[in-house]
Amino acid sequence: MNRRFALLQVVFSVIALAAVVWWASHQEAPQFPHTSGAIAWMAGAALLYALATLIRAERWHRILEITHIHSSRADCYGLTCVGYMGNNVLPARAGEVLRVVLMDQRATTDDGGKAGKRMLLGTIVAERIMDLIVLAAMTLVVGFGVLHEKNALPAGKPLYVAGAGIVLLLVGLVVLKVMSDRGLLTKLRDLARPLAGAPRALLGKQGVPLLAATVLLWAVEGSVYLAVANAVGLDISATGALYLVGLTNFVAALPAAPGSIGTFDAAVAFGARVLGGSGGLVVSYVLLLRFILYIPITVVGLVVLVTRYGGWARLRDITRLQQTSSA
Repeated sequence: MNRRFALLQVVFSVIALAAVVWWASHQEAPQFPHTSGAIAWMAGAALLYALATLIRAERWHRILEITHIHSSRADCYGLTCVGYMGNNVLPARAGEVLRVVLMDQRATTDDGGKAGKRMLLGTIVAERIMDLIVLAAMTLVVGFGVLHEKNALPAGKPLYVAGAGIVLLLVGLVVLKVMSDRGLLTKLRDLARPLAGAPRALLGKQGVPLLAATVLLWAVEGSVYLAVANAVGLDISATGALYLVGLTNFVAALPAAPGSIGTFDAAVAFGARVLGGSGGLVVSYVLLLRFILYIPITVVGLVVLVTRYGGWARLRDITRLQQTSSA
């Protein structure tokens, strides 16, 4: 990974984490669930997140089938856990690369040959495109309603909003112009062409059930946010939980250290405050939501990596072999 990008990730996380720690230090001490009802809500949140993970794995398995890549359902389920574990402990969301590399050793095409890493990476690109479509639609609809209800929209300042949009558009056009002048767009097209097979395959009728599964996936994840809120006594609605899902996942796209350290916590704290949470209640919510979303999947993914895929040593062997063959 480029060292400058790694430094940028660290800087983003340090700034965000410092802001969250400073804010939390001025709040009441967090109270963690201790009643039987609160513990039951936490257990339910963990089970719901497990269900969301199963939906993700089944969706990937179906995308592979549609693109004529044959793999076992067990590998799809196992490597989905491994991938999320990798995203939580490795920089630059390297868990996606991790599951591509490991699946490449096991997946085949119709003619019995290897699927290839770029074709496999294309299936993950298809996953992310569907996630982006659903999250964007959900955030626009639910987010606007929630912010309007909480009077958090910049009312009376439409020109500021329009001006910000125009500035972002101009910046994007300048970036595209610079990339075009330097020939980067052509290189990007050449690199992306092998990745486009899976997204193109989902444009027909067979993509509709997968899009519906994606909607279900994010609805289940929203229920995780809601269950943890009930565990700590944070009064938010189902639409408020979906607002937090959209907010935290879009913030997760920013450069950050592994596990979105700092950025995730800042997004949850900000969103929970907008929804009416206060003080130590929000601090408790941030800590417990991070625990549910990051710790169990990381532990399960590590166990699967060690017991089924040879652990880190196997991954290092694969990496060395690739470097030798490309030298």
